[in-house]
Amino acid sequence: MEQVLSVYKRPLDPQYPVICMDETPHQLIAETKLVIPCAPGRPQRHDYEYERCGTYNIFMATEPLAGTRLLEVTARKCRGDWARFMKKVSSAYPQAKRITLVLDNLNTHSAGSFYEVFPPEKAKALMDRFEFVYTPKYGSWLNMAEIEINVMIGQCLRRRIATLDEAKRELDAWLCVRNANKAKVNWPFSAENAREKLKRLYSTFGN
Repeated sequence: MEQVLSVYKRPLDPQYPVICMDETPHQLIAETKLVIPCAPGRPQRHDYEYERCGTYNIFMATEPLAGTRLLEVTARKCRGDWARFMKKVSSAYPQAKRITLVLDNLNTHSAGSFYEVFPPEKAKALMDRFEFVYTPKYGSWLNMAEIEINVMIGQCLRRRIATLDEAKRELDAWLCVRNANKAKVNWPFSAENAREKLKRLYSTFGN
């Protein structure tokens, strides 16, 4: 936990950006009856019945201090999907000497995934681009990408989207607006706060 919190104290540095990465599944849901359009004094109305059309995955990478983010919509979330998204993140920071990546301990989140997708020399080059900083078990709340994902769901996905193509279009539009606004995350929680508020997680000094 304190390792993650110390990373968050680093200043904005284009050569050593701090990126938070996470992913989330979402359902594809179609209407089964016609939607009643809105009218003066009356909101749009949807029938309570719906049809499930499968699921999809959203990869999110955000640089909180810069107010930028990347996302990728995929049909699944296997090692190859994650590795290809990491290549996209790496390409988005050509000026960076090394990218610090805050992420959780999901088994696909390892440099070994690069070797399942890319030739060894490319996998090694991609691995060398990243410094992995893992959140502790049951401590995924420390990942600021979760904040960005919650904003994305609230602003874009709290409605019925039936197809993967529609989800990609809507999320791309949301991403453009969010990046244009350079929305940042104000993270006040520090190691000092943790030592005070989470005393139960620390061994008693001197025992």
